[in-house]
Amino acid sequence: MIPFNRPPYTGNEEQHVLNAMRSEKISGDGKYGLLCQQWFEEKLNCNKALLTPSCTQALEIAAILIDIQPGDEVIMPSYTFVSTANAFVMRGAKIVFVDIRPDTLNIDERLIEAAITPKTKAIVPVHYAGVGCDMDVIMDIANRHKLYVVEDAAQGMMSTYKGKQLGSIGHLAAFSFHETKNFTSGGEGGLLIINDAQFVARAEIIREKGTNRSQFFRGMVDKYTWVDIGSSYLPSEIQAAYLWGQLEQANQITENRLASWNSYYEQLSNLATQEKFELPISPEDCQHNGHMFYLKTKNLLQRTELLSHLKAEGVYAVFHYVPLHNAPAGKQFSRFNGADQFTTAESERLIRLPMWFNFGQDSLNHVVKSVLSFYEKN
Repeated sequence: MIPFNRPPYTGNEEQHVLNAMRSEKISGDGKYGLLCQQWFEEKLNCNKALLTPSCTQALEIAAILIDIQPGDEVIMPSYTFVSTANAFVMRGAKIVFVDIRPDTLNIDERLIEAAITPKTKAIVPVHYAGVGCDMDVIMDIANRHKLYVVEDAAQGMMSTYKGKQLGSIGHLAAFSFHETKNFTSGGEGGLLIINDAQFVARAEIIREKGTNRSQFFRGMVDKYTWVDIGSSYLPSEIQAAYLWGQLEQANQITENRLASWNSYYEQLSNLATQEKFELPISPEDCQHNGHMFYLKTKNLLQRTELLSHLKAEGVYAVFHYVPLHNAPAGKQFSRFNGADQFTTAESERLIRLPMWFNFGQDSLNHVVKSVLSFYEKN
């Protein structure tokens, strides 16, 4: 069986993980944690990058930083992972979902303004499959209405929008280093990106359990103490060391994934032009990172049949999110503004094909052959 995913592994990780294990500091923000954070600060030209144990926790810090209070509203797409909403719901926010675009499956920027009320505090665009949302429009709306923008760039590392790195545009952003992403810090991991300098000092405090410990270690205070709310949001040095081994080959990993993505696209384009299914779309001003290759079937029934066919052919393909507004908690903590024209319909058609770093061409060709054989019969 060809699995859907294998965690990225370069071989560089082992030496750094061993070094971290043998060091005198393994609890976080040691040599490797600082190296990773500096790498992102230079790559994204952001004010601060802070590693976290998960992308979920990076979003939780963001919700605290923008002072989400009970009754505040946060606008986002329903077609996303539960953490996007949960981070703000945990602070008492009401989630306001708007429909997605059928081409990129990103939030439809044209529908955001109509969802704004006096209670709106933030917009959370999700860069699906590493394809950037229309950030110029979103930032213009946010600036005119004095709203914060938190980019959920969990899938977006090494992708760009109009030449800008995803995660570098909103006031805050979050990356994921889960084992299913292009880069991992050992199975789990995340990053908070701070582009608005006003949040830097407090972010460090929140991340250090509400203490000014970071200032103490820089010699800015003679002792550290409890000064704010916070939690334990530091990953271990071992996680950071694992990630550093991948950051050393960030370009190679991205190029390798893009090669697989392009191979899928080229081999499946003929059937797509015959309208058997639809292939991913990336706008001209966006450069994606090869995070995910999907196709969209004609309907839910065809998707179910194709998944069964692929499984019989030894291919483990999967669908993706069940829209959050259709979930039990979604009905309790959110509302959908406007019509659900595309969110549910598109979610029921999508199939993600296997792909990972160093995905073998023979395996890829077998997946393609299996897809083609299904449509030859249908």
